[in-house]
Amino acid sequence: MAAGNRSAGQAEKDAASAKLGARVRGLVEKTIQRNIKGVEYFASAAPPVGLTPKDTIYKRGTLNLYHYRPQTEDVYRVPILIVMATTNRSYVLDIAKGASFIEFLVSNGYDVYAIDWDPPRPEEKRLDLASYTQDFIPSCIRKVQEASGEADVTILGYCMGGVLSVIYAATHPDGPMKNLVCFTTPINWHEMGLFSVWSDRQHFDVDRLVDMVGNVPPDLIMTSFDMLRPVGKPAARAQLWENMWNDAYVENFRKFDRWANETLPLAGEYFRQTTKDLMWGNKLYKGELVVGGKKADIGQIKAPLLHAVAQHDHIIPRGASAPLIELAGSEDKEELVLKGGHISLVAGANAVRRLWPSLDEWLSERSL
Repeated sequence: MAAGNRSAGQAEKDAASAKLGARVRGLVEKTIQRNIKGVEYFASAAPPVGLTPKDTIYKRGTLNLYHYRPQTEDVYRVPILIVMATTNRSYVLDIAKGASFIEFLVSNGYDVYAIDWDPPRPEEKRLDLASYTQDFIPSCIRKVQEASGEADVTILGYCMGGVLSVIYAATHPDGPMKNLVCFTTPINWHEMGLFSVWSDRQHFDVDRLVDMVGNVPPDLIMTSFDMLRPVGKPAARAQLWENMWNDAYVENFRKFDRWANETLPLAGEYFRQTTKDLMWGNKLYKGELVVGGKKADIGQIKAPLLHAVAQHDHIIPRGASAPLIELAGSEDKEELVLKGGHISLVAGANAVRRLWPSLDEWLSERSL
């Protein structure tokens, strides 16, 4: 019996030792791969983004209008025009195959167009809210109508692209907008949290800034976002190092990191007007905003409206985004409050499971 117990005990020790040895070898291998992959990370080019096939059908100044090539035999009648924030390139919604919002739309039979922005040149510092909402967006709508042969157009705006879309819709109550879709769009700018604090008129001289520098550099914009979560970038870098051995993780990280860091400068007058009329005056929320001689009254929006917001959006708080549905005059209007943050709402695994199917269900019956 004693010999049998010793034999069983030795077997348990041997198994534990083998298990520990395998774990140590795994850790050593990951450490080796982490260092090898770390060298490759800094030596290699960033992975490509924006790969869904498209054609540029209109270009003027800082504006590019893309048409994504249909991928289905049957295409919904009403085309979609995506309006990006002027700080972001359109590839943020076409970040990777299988994780691309634009690819999802095209694959599901939608006729998709997108406004993409180039950095404003020094002579374009005078671009303002009217330039974007009364000139660029209407011009693109006309081009979409010509290309599609349809009078109706669905406008879809993300974040500040949503603000531009709302202002356009509020100043063009008679169309030709068929539907309005907004993601994480701020309306009550006095609920913008730390952004409101940092831009307080008592210590932020926006006139001096714009008059001296013209177009507002991206570093200032990126710093303001980083200050919302001061440990965000260091934590992300630490997580990257821990997973440097994982090629899929690294590729995904690099694509989203490019999104976060490739911010475009803002046209000076646009920044000045956004600060004074929206952040300080809160005129869009109050119904007092006048753009290009037209009053932007959200109550005049009558088209079907869908607004998707994230529960944990650290950039656009719920207090800032909630009033859109409350103020809009549309009879057919809906707010989707989904789990996730400002980016994960529209891109990544959470978006694939939550937002995209819900949007498809809402939009499909309104695009016929």
